[in-house]
Amino acid sequence: MQRFQIQVPDAVLEDLKQRLARTRLPDQLEGAGWTYGTELSYLRDLLGYWRDKYDWRVHEAALNRFSHWKTTARDLDIHFIHERSREPNAFPLVITHGWPGSVFEFHKILGPLTDPVAHGGKKEDAFHVVCPSMPGYGWSQAPRKPGFDISEVAETNKALMAALGYARYGAQGGDWGAIATAHVGRIDPSHCAGIHMNMVVAGPPAGVANPMEGVSPQELAWMGEVGNFTKNETGYQQIQGTKPQSLGYGLNDSPAGLAAWIVEKFQTWGDTRGNVESRFSKDELLTNIMIYWVTQSITSSTRLYYETMHTGRFGPAGERINVPTGGAIFAKEIYKAPRKWAEAAFDLRHWSVFEKGGHFAALEEPALLVEDVRAFFRKVR
Repeated sequence: MQRFQIQVPDAVLEDLKQRLARTRLPDQLEGAGWTYGTELSYLRDLLGYWRDKYDWRVHEAALNRFSHWKTTARDLDIHFIHERSREPNAFPLVITHGWPGSVFEFHKILGPLTDPVAHGGKKEDAFHVVCPSMPGYGWSQAPRKPGFDISEVAETNKALMAALGYARYGAQGGDWGAIATAHVGRIDPSHCAGIHMNMVVAGPPAGVANPMEGVSPQELAWMGEVGNFTKNETGYQQIQGTKPQSLGYGLNDSPAGLAAWIVEKFQTWGDTRGNVESRFSKDELLTNIMIYWVTQSITSSTRLYYETMHTGRFGPAGERINVPTGGAIFAKEIYKAPRKWAEAAFDLRHWSVFEKGGHFAALEEPALLVEDVRAFFRKVR
């Protein structure tokens, strides 16, 4: 284990500013808004702010206030935040981000989870929190050979928690982090005491004559939303799942292209009601984007789609996960499984449905997420 500090060279920041100054933007159809992708006037404004007002050093210093480490896990150089609680009976918890996220997503919840008393909670709810950058994301080394899918991320998390000496722990995540968390429950039930996800991936139960039996009207509406999302919002999955390298040349070379590719997901997947900055400030959006830019990890991050689409290990896939499971379902989540389906796939002990919040729960609704994580793990500590 080695201490790690984020220190982006000045030359990288100067190069970024020069690239932003030379940006060549495309045209846009009249009245298109965000329908065809990131809206032109919004992106122009964001890029101008990035070039002239955004201060990476401020956010770098804020990130460095957390305890960063690096270690070797499964022959990969893994970066992680490890915030230990002052409470002696704190429960270890590994939290995994997704795409296009990063460990920055968790900066609002680390304090409340590790020091609940200082944030209006009880000391019995304290956690020791581990937040890895997934392999190929941020400051974690990218896998060198094909085949490293989301189940391999779970194996890496398992190895990391063992290396930290945590014989009993919990796991939490959303997006890819939710799927990795499910796999942790599958592969390490002797050490993982419970899993909590804010995107529960579960398909129709196998061997059931009518998989829609017991599905509520609200959940039927959710399935309609998923159908619309699949039809209109999954082009990125097909590109990243089939030709991530070709995509990566443009995104790794152009900060404008990278920002357009990522900010559209925050606009569409968050509970933004058409205004991305109603949920995420420019500084929050850009700090997350900066992590991809300064580490040049966008191409390796998208390869996770290729590898997982080609192995098909997205979730339980007929294999029930028998560790205690909790689900937090936020209103604008991009995929919301019916509870009956989740019960068939997991040992479901906890299920919360919220009337607000979207895909990036730790950024959008940190207080709701923290309280739900506390409530679930009280049952399995």
